Amino acid sequence: MPATRTLAARQSSRIRIADIATGRISTVHESRAVLFEAPNWTSSDELILNADGTLWRLPPDGRSEPSPIPITGVPALNNDHVLDPDGIHVYVSADDGRIYRAQLAGGEARRVTRGDGSTAHYLHGVSPDGSRLAYIGLSAAGADVFTVSVDGTGTTRLTSGPADGSEYSPDGAWIYFTTEQFSTTAGHAQIARMRPDGSDLEQLTVDDDVNWFPHLAPDGRTAVYLAFPPGTIGHPADRTVALRLVRDGDWRSARTLHTLPGGQGTINVNSWSPRSDRFAFVEYPVAAQE
Repeated sequence: MPATRTLAARQSSRIRIADIATGRISTVHESRAVLFEAPNWTSSDELILNADGTLWRLPPDGRSEPSPIPITGVPALNNDHVLDPDGIHVYVSADDGRIYRAQLAGGEARRVTRGDGSTAHYLHGVSPDGSRLAYIGLSAAGADVFTVSVDGTGTTRLTSGPADGSEYSPDGAWIYFTTEQFSTTAGHAQIARMRPDGSDLEQLTVDDDVNWFPHLAPDGRTAVYLAFPPGTIGHPADRTVALRLVRDGDWRSARTLHTLPGGQGTINVNSWSPRSDRFAFVEYPVAAQE
């Protein structure tokens, strides 16, 4: 079972919001006690984050402290959680390798995926019509993109090769994801997309960086992803990384919006605001020793 991450000595988790129009980055909340990860942004204007094996809610203006959501009947949660388009529920990945559905208000969770335990399921996307989930199936054979109906039936494997972070486009026409299929260098992940049936595979980023977690804004015109330094293996914590902004599908001209101490936990899931004008992320600075 994965261990819950904790803060290092003198480290904090700083929840921040980037305004796309102004370029301003503001701090919503900073904690030296709790390691927050992976913000979502709900249609009712709340941030949903993972910490200590559960979900927490936080207003994006920071007017109150984060508060845990009392979800029951589920093992400790990891930082892969995606909002249901109905605005009432959230899908979560748990440390037992299964996906669950719960109410954002809390209460008993319902298990969605099953299996024999040989493959762990890490959720990243929900189709816009709420009918299917896109997840990463991790097994001894590797990591691939799968889709499954929200009732747990109709599992379909879409890739063959190292992949992660699969997410539907707002119009449901594409699944965006991270993959190593285009490189012979171990760990050299790039951003790609494919149709929901696995066809029309297209590489989007082509550079020396290791690129992860593509997230499209609800209007479909803007995207953000996380760039690790060349040679990075996976998406580790506590690295100097860059948030890259993409406009109107021009992935080859992505610009660096912000460089930060982060990595794992920074933007593992989609955190765009409903109006597509801002997104949330988490950075993990370490204070100088006094």
